Amino acid sequence: MKIFVLVKEVPDTYGDRTLSLATGLAERGASDAVLDEITERALEVALVTAAANPGSEVVAVSMAPETATASVRRALAIGADSAVHIADEALRGADLGVTAKVLAAAIRRGAPDLVITGNLSTDGSGGVLPAMLAEHLGFAQVTALSAVQVSADAVTGTRATDFGAQEASAPLPAVISITEALPDARFPNFKGIMAAKKKPLEVLSLADLDVDIDPAVAPQAILTAVAEKPARAAGVKITDEGDAGTQLVEFLVQNRLV
Repeated sequence: MKIFVLVKEVPDTYGDRTLSLATGLAERGASDAVLDEITERALEVALVTAAANPGSEVVAVSMAPETATASVRRALAIGADSAVHIADEALRGADLGVTAKVLAAAIRRGAPDLVITGNLSTDGSGGVLPAMLAEHLGFAQVTALSAVQVSADAVTGTRATDFGAQEASAPLPAVISITEALPDARFPNFKGIMAAKKKPLEVLSLADLDVDIDPAVAPQAILTAVAEKPARAAGVKITDEGDAGTQLVEFLVQNRLV
C-alpha cells in the first residue's frame, strides 16, 4: 500500500503571527517555523496503517518555500520513507484552489492508494483542501475522522457530528482527513534523525509537474485591502445616576447588540 501524507510548515502557534501590510501574506520570519501539529497526527495515522499492512510505503508531501527543507526532513525523522517537497517562487501566496491542483499533480505521479491530511491547518484554517484534492484525483473522500481503520481495499472511520458519532467508509483509493482526536505523532529519536539524512527527498518545481499556473490571476485569492489591527480603545463607562439601565439599553441598540 502506498500512502501519501500532506505535511505543512506553519508559524509556531506559540509565537507571533503577523501579516505583511504590503502583500497581505504571513510574515514567515516573525516566529519559528514548525510542522503543523495536525499534519504530524496525520503522519502518525499513516505510520500506524503502514505497520499494520506489511510492504506499505509512506510518502510525506509538502508545498512550501525552499527554506522549509528542515520541516520536511522532520517528517522523514518521524518515520516517513520518503518525501516530496514542491518549491517554486511562482507559488508564493497560492490560494487553496492552486494548492490543491499542484499537490494533486505531485501525488498523482506516485500512484497512491491512500492520501491522509489534517482537517484544518493552524495558519490558513481553510478546511476545504482535502475535498478539493479528492476532486482533482478522482478519489473518494472521507473527512473529519476522529477514528480510522484501513484494510487492503477500504477505509472506515468515525466522524463526530452535532447528532452524535457517524460511521463512514470508502473504497481505496481515497483521501481522508483526520481531527485532533487522533493521537499525537511519535517523537523522532536519534536513530530516526540520522536515518532521515539518507532518505529520498525529491524537490519539484511547477515545470517538473507540468502544471500551468497563470501568474497574473492564479497564485492567490483576490486581496482588496489589508490593514493593521487598530489599538484597543477604552470602553464606555456608564455612571449610574438613576438612568444606568436606559444608558445601557441605548448603548446596546446603537452597537446592534440587541
